[in-house]
Amino acid sequence: MAEHRTMQREALLEAARTLLSEGGTEALTFAALAERTGLARSSVYEYFRSRAAVVEELCAVDFPLWAAEVEAAMERADTPEAKIEAYVRRQLALVGDRRHRAVVAISAGELDAGAREKIRAAHGGLITMVVDALGALGHDEPRLTATLLQGVVDAAVRRIELGAAEDPERITRAAVSMVLHGVGG
Repeated sequence: MAEHRTMQREALLEAARTLLSEGGTEALTFAALAERTGLARSSVYEYFRSRAAVVEELCAVDFPLWAAEVEAAMERADTPEAKIEAYVRRQLALVGDRRHRAVVAISAGELDAGAREKIRAAHGGLITMVVDALGALGHDEPRLTATLLQGVVDAAVRRIELGAAEDPERITRAAVSMVLHGVGG
């Protein structure tokens, strides 16, 4: 019985990922989750009390996997600059990934304070990864610089998500250049 519940919970999370990546937070409704999974709408409430609870669970499951991929890419790099470039490139390479698209859709949505706090903490963990590399480059305020650097990544993510006129690789190159060389590069 417990295994069956785990499978149903997984099916609901998978349906939530799809809904979020296809239609953003508006698409994530209990009726749509029920329809996608073949469960009764009342059954969805047995697993999650609210949309925010679905979102919290998705973040708890998907964000660490996603962050681990960024971290692994950084570990393969051998200089601080290469680590920073890997940090930017890996995040932008994950834009097409449904887990990433769901997390991006989520962070834009209206969520309760608990869900927002979990997302903030997860993003904070991501930013912490690049702080050491920035410190090694001699930045006086590596945490502030890391936060600003993530702002460039977030803007590039949105640009790619929008299907901007530029090719995603051009957006990635521009983001890497801006992060490594500032606007003077």
